[in-house]
Amino acid sequence: MHRSSKIFVAGHTGLVGSALVRCLKRNQFKNLLLCPHSELDLTDQIATRQYFQSQKPDVVILAAAKVGGINANNSYPADFIQSNLAIQTNVIHEAYRSGVKDLLFMGSSCVYPRDCPQPIREEYLLTGLLEPTNRPYALAKIAGIEMCWAYNRQYGTRYFSVMPTNLYGPGDNYDLEGSHVLPALIRRTHEAKKQLRESIKVWGTGTVKREFLHSDDLAEACFLLLCLRRKQLEETFPSGQPPLINIGSGSEVTIRGLLDLVVQVIGYKGDINWDTTKPSGTERKLLDSSRINSLGWYPRINLIEGIRLAYGELVQRI
Repeated sequence: MHRSSKIFVAGHTGLVGSALVRCLKRNQFKNLLLCPHSELDLTDQIATRQYFQSQKPDVVILAAAKVGGINANNSYPADFIQSNLAIQTNVIHEAYRSGVKDLLFMGSSCVYPRDCPQPIREEYLLTGLLEPTNRPYALAKIAGIEMCWAYNRQYGTRYFSVMPTNLYGPGDNYDLEGSHVLPALIRRTHEAKKQLRESIKVWGTGTVKREFLHSDDLAEACFLLLCLRRKQLEETFPSGQPPLINIGSGSEVTIRGLLDLVVQVIGYKGDINWDTTKPSGTERKLLDSSRINSLGWYPRINLIEGIRLAYGELVQRI
């Protein structure tokens, strides 16, 4: 990838896509193709094909996806698998058809087995059963990883997949019904403080552990990978294994501990009621990020600082 490269960022208005756009612009990459969903529906094969034929990008960053937390995944499993399979199938195939050699596919740490060893290494993919609450979404992402690998083997492309841990940051979704755990906790705690509620209810036991990464840190890691020379990129992905790489912060916190940080930042004084009848998800999901660390990348934004930044953005938005 060079500064003159024409780069299509699919999903540029979302949490990950917007962070990637900010990173590219900071590094003087200005030849960006940014097309909102209102103008291009990536689940539409014909529209996607026409876009690639007319724009002819050099590099594709596939950050477009249907995403959500446990509640959303449980409520709309068909939407999650259908939408994500359609988006990634259309984009990856049309990228190949239009001559794109370099593509980054945004995966998710939920592709790994529910009970695999910790920290999770890339080679643990497909070694066990998935977490039931997000199985349709995970299977779609696994298909995307396999598709990248298949096109590389058959067509000589340089398509690879990034497996980020739980993300948060500017442009996050704070909807209480469909958001991920951290933005949901921030929004719920903010509303409780504003409305002077004596307590808030939270799903699960609070004992499961999660790893969190700010979206701007993820974008820096992706940028590093996209700028690698072909030989460096090939050396990053072991021969005979899918081209995927973990990107995480390297530390984890219980959901109770996470909520303690959120409460501290927001200044909420009420009680916390844990609804143990609701699912908590996988017990642990700590990624082994040694592969990306070996290339010189480490996160810069710690969790408490990131929560302060996220809360400040939420207050401005509402």
